Parts: sequence; structure tokens; C-alpha cells
Amino acid sequence: MAFSIRQLQYFVAVCEHGTVSGAAQALAISQSAITEAVKGLEDDLGLRLFERHARGLHMTHKGHQFLRHATSILAEVSGARRAMAERDEEIRGELHLGVTSLMAGYVMSDLLARYRRANPQVEVSAIEDNGEYLEHLLIGGELDVAVMVISNLQDKLALQVEILDVSPYRLWLPMGHRLGQQDSIRVDDLADEQLIMLDIDEMGGAATTLLSALGRKPRVAFRTRSVEAVRSLVATGAGVTLLPDLVYRPWSLEGDRIEQRDVSGALPVVQVGMAWRKGSPLSAAARDFIAIAQSHSSQRGR
Repeated sequence: MAFSIRQLQYFVAVCEHGTVSGAAQALAISQSAITEAVKGLEDDLGLRLFERHARGLHMTHKGHQFLRHATSILAEVSGARRAMAERDEEIRGELHLGVTSLMAGYVMSDLLARYRRANPQVEVSAIEDNGEYLEHLLIGGELDVAVMVISNLQDKLALQVEILDVSPYRLWLPMGHRLGQQDSIRVDDLADEQLIMLDIDEMGGAATTLLSALGRKPRVAFRTRSVEAVRSLVATGAGVTLLPDLVYRPWSLEGDRIEQRDVSGALPVVQVGMAWRKGSPLSAAARDFIAIAQSHSSQRGR
């Protein structure tokens, strides 16, 4: 039997909330309904999406891969509904957006351009700040929607979230680096490497936590809030870095080459998405922004 849209929705909810109980509470349904749907989805696909243990669920590698497809399918469905819905009149009003620093450059610019073309009569304002402060503004009703890293939300119970992209961490290296010659790179191979850390949107914290698990303090050579500075430093051999695919580009501004390699082991992933206050009625302007973002995410994933 083919899997259903509802099964995909329940699966994505478990991924977003990290537990069956959290997904059930967010969707206002029973935990057994979530469990049954996810189990049926796994049976239909013939693979395990989660590892079960005493403390809850841990998404498998296949689960991470399927999450991208699931969000893409749900976005296509939402886009189809939006395309078929008749709009009696042009949307007007105001839209108040929040965005974190990294998302402002890599996600929001194109998304906002699409929205403005579709809704020229909507007055859009946006504020850039850290994720914690944006959560505060969302819960307080001062923002309609925020585009941010949703992997580390502080108040998941108060916010509704939608995943737009799942971006795995990989190792960035300069040309000719010794690790680039290895067939397989492990996390402990990085223990003696000088690290370049990007300190925006919790990027540096994830890499530091990962390497600290090796039992020694990471050797941080440079901390910066500039992605371009990271590229230049890595390309010129000042160190290596662990960052998500979202921000990878193969060249620095100076034209030096940057290589990228997979690292075996449990590297984190970054969930890029939208958040808005749970239970709060959304304006037509905000609903259309969410729908356009979902459609845009689907197109990026192809």
C-alpha cells in the first residue's frame, strides 16, 4: 500500500519535535496514531526511519534522506492547493518578518523577492537578529513569521514550525590538504586540526560540541561571524571547518579553491525553516508567505 500524505505529515512532525509525544501534542492527536502512521510508513518504504531507544527516537541516515523528500512532497501539495484556490482580490496589509543572520543571505533574499512579486500591495518589514530574540518576538505577537535555523528552538511548544531544508555538515579543506587524500575521514581525524569557527546561528556551537566529545578541547584558530572570512581562511590553509552544505561554495573571494569531504560518524544536520506562533490566526499576507516558502523549498530540492 502506498504511503499517504497524513503519514508524511506525522513523520515530519516527529522530526520537527524530536519525540512522538511532542508531535502528538502539536497535532492534537493520540501518540498511538503517530506511532502507527510512522510504522506503516517504514513498512511501506522497507527501511527504518528512526532508531528506537529508552529515551526516545533517533533519526537514521535514511530517515534524514527521506525527510527532504517528505517536506518536498508536502510543499508540492500545499503549492497545488494554493494554485487552485481562487483569490477574489489582491492581498493587502502588512507582513512582519524575522530572519537570522545566516538565513538573511542564503534563504530570505530570493524568497522575499518571490513574495514581493506575488503580493505588491503588501507592506513588508523585516528584522534580523539571533534566534532566541526572534522566538521572543514571535511569541509576543510582534512578528508574523521568522525564517531561521529551527534545529535548536528554545520554546517548541509555543511555536509552529515548517522545515524548508535539511542541510548536513561536511568538512571544508584547502586544496592539497592531507585529509583530502584519505578514502575515509573520521571525526577523530580532526582532533589535531586547527579549526575555523563560524559563530552565527549556532553554527560554531554544533561543531564544538561534536569535537569536544573526543575528550579533548578543539583547537580553534579563528572565530568569525563572516562566511566569506571562513572561506578565505580555509582556502589559504589557516585551518579547516565543519559547516552545513547550505553555505558551501567551492571558491573564496580571492579565487582559491575549497574542497569538501564527508566525515563518517554522527555529524549534526541543520534544519532550516519557518516558525510562527502556535494557535494564533495568521493574516492572509502571512499565510501566502508560508505557502510561497513551501513552494520555493520544493523547487530548491529538485
